Amino acid sequence: MSKTGNLSINSENIFPIIKKWLYSDHDIFMRELVSNGCDAITKLKKLALIGEFTFPEGYKNKIDVIVNPKEKTLKFIDTGLGMTADEVEEYITQIAFSGATDFLEKYKDNANGDEIIGHFGLGFYSAFMVADEVHIDTLSYREGAAAVHWECDGGTSYTIGDGDKTTIGTEITLFLNEESLEFANEYRVREVLEKYCSFMPTEIFLTNADAEPQYETILKEEVRDDDEVIEYIHEDAKTEEKENENGEKEVVEVSPAQEKAKIKKRPVSISDTHPLWTKHPNECTKEEYLEFYRKVFMDYKEPLFWIHLNMDYPFNLKGILYFPKINTEYDSIEGTIKLYNNQVFIADNIKEVIPEYLLLLKGVIDCPDLPLNVSRSALQNDGFVKKISDYISKKVADKLSGMCKTDREEYEKYWDDISPFIKFGCLKDSKFSDRMMDYILVKNLDGKYLSLDDFIKENQPKEEEAAAETAEANDAAEAAQENTTEEASDEETEKEPPKTTLYYVTDEVQQSQYINMFKEAGMDAAILKHNIDTPFITHVEQKKENVHFQRIDADVTDSVKEETSEDELKETTETLTDVFRKALGKDKLEVKVEKLKNEKVSSMITLSEETRRMQEMMKMYNMYGMDPDMFGGSETLVLNANNALVQYILNNKDSEHVPMMCEQLYDLAMLSHAPLSPDAMTKFIARSNEIMMLLTK
Repeated sequence: MSKTGNLSINSENIFPIIKKWLYSDHDIFMRELVSNGCDAITKLKKLALIGEFTFPEGYKNKIDVIVNPKEKTLKFIDTGLGMTADEVEEYITQIAFSGATDFLEKYKDNANGDEIIGHFGLGFYSAFMVADEVHIDTLSYREGAAAVHWECDGGTSYTIGDGDKTTIGTEITLFLNEESLEFANEYRVREVLEKYCSFMPTEIFLTNADAEPQYETILKEEVRDDDEVIEYIHEDAKTEEKENENGEKEVVEVSPAQEKAKIKKRPVSISDTHPLWTKHPNECTKEEYLEFYRKVFMDYKEPLFWIHLNMDYPFNLKGILYFPKINTEYDSIEGTIKLYNNQVFIADNIKEVIPEYLLLLKGVIDCPDLPLNVSRSALQNDGFVKKISDYISKKVADKLSGMCKTDREEYEKYWDDISPFIKFGCLKDSKFSDRMMDYILVKNLDGKYLSLDDFIKENQPKEEEAAAETAEANDAAEAAQENTTEEASDEETEKEPPKTTLYYVTDEVQQSQYINMFKEAGMDAAILKHNIDTPFITHVEQKKENVHFQRIDADVTDSVKEETSEDELKETTETLTDVFRKALGKDKLEVKVEKLKNEKVSSMITLSEETRRMQEMMKMYNMYGMDPDMFGGSETLVLNANNALVQYILNNKDSEHVPMMCEQLYDLAMLSHAPLSPDAMTKFIARSNEIMMLLTK
């Protein structure tokens, strides 16, 4: 007996909206229908656990997905608890009434509700995004229950009646519409199932109804009860004629006689029902972590290390975060954080849950407590989500700081690769920055790693410190002699300590001349080659007010030059400024003359730290049309008064070859500062050849 009815929805206009716009990605219907099947199986297992159901012999928890290209259908068959006619009417025809919610309410004292995926009751209707017509055949686990058949053609009317299903569970058949025939293709369906269902808690098998059956041959003793045996095969022993130790030929058995069985190829589950993140970290081996990484991220470069998250309170969260080995260019880093809810894939890189800087990592997060909206593909704006994000951030900081404290050697080995993650995190998250600032390392010119605080201490101005200590001692002596009043004492203010200048290098090859001069003067600098380092040093200056970073070529430090009086080089500077400006055709060129300790250095270029940072900021924001000079001028040419070439130019300023020498010295200085433009490099090479020709005459 059949009857018809209308779906219980508030407006007839809602159904086409659900069909078209319920989910942002149409392929998500597959996740919803498989999830519903998983829920039905989970519920049945709960009922068996509390004694309300006994599994029949040979029962197997599984979901079969059957694609039929000829008939343009897609079937989803689960071995779950099934439905009675009343339950079909209640759960299917009343849109948005959640069967999972009702089940949890009824069995909340006996079942662990966290394992039920469905929350909304709308998942089933995602089928109508791709199907013109949907049929349900179901048989409830309840004793004496009758099979039920339900069908709906995408309108607001449905038909329900007796069915012919003989096994417990539910079978959903989708008659695909013309726009969705891609889902009648086995390879497309496999792709979608692997995307959304790779780690669902139930085995999922995909079958192509049109495909020819496939077979495999195994040993007879390996045949299982569920194997479909086509035939048994006897294989005779195999022999070969071989030469023995005495040089005589003899027949030797190379493989014994075997009994084999030809069976229908065993199906392989798409789903790994016990993914690595669900296990306790102590149960997992290094090889398992690496294998999981390769399988999930298709990345065969070994990750540096990983963090296994395993939390039950105050919320349930599990996952694994991998630190991949990255390229030197910060812009090219792309991580993948896959978000799951009870082993059901939700989305990649959800910024509300994963701190932005950790999106550079690769990993999985599974949090059944996440508040999801109706399509499960976006998160509700919730303070709880922020707590999860903060927890993940704290766990990463704990792992890194713990590694630095207990295994400094290993931490140093990873530092160059992980520093972009850490520095980006410090810029984006003040709490993370506070936790990690003591574990920031600096690599010096000798390749040694120092903590940031140790590097600051090593580079504090020693002379100024001594002078400050002397001044303090004198002040104390004067204070003891004078009978100062308490009121006067209160008015005294402490002198601000001098700023510590920390020098750094961004390119060891380009800035090698400056590095050599620093080493000769017994000075040190940090090697900061990454794009993230420019904003990061500004961040450190804000955190540590008495520290100032300066690139090694920003100025000529006192340590590399001789002391001179204010007027000693005044006339020389004026003369050489005129000569170089005229020779180079640069009327505004800044020229500075110094007596450098290294006589071999003829010329250098310096650019103030402030100007260079402003220029880098302009590049970052594509402000190429603006004049850099408006932010404090351009480079300064520093000439060494102790160098023979500079002295020659000074003493022979009217010589015919002096303009060419001025150009050469300027280009040599520029080469040690930054790459030459193509035009300047062409001229430099031609001029170098010309100078060598002069040497031959």
